[in-house]
Amino acid sequence: MADNHGNTPAAWTAVLVSLVGFVVGAIGMSVSPLNWPLFWIGAVIAVAAGPLFLVLVKMGLHESSH
Repeated sequence: MADNHGNTPAAWTAVLVSLVGFVVGAIGMSVSPLNWPLFWIGAVIAVAAGPLFLVLVKMGLHESSH
């Protein structure tokens, strides 16, 4: 395993954006009646974490800080 496995700004940003997406989607599914637009907004946010990670990698933010 790499020394920087998961400990880079790119990885942390992608995980946090994905987490926000899952929380937004969960809120949309938790309210009564179901709030489908909020769920789909959360799904889009969670999926957007992947391309965001790739952009941050290309910017050089997936390098070890030490």
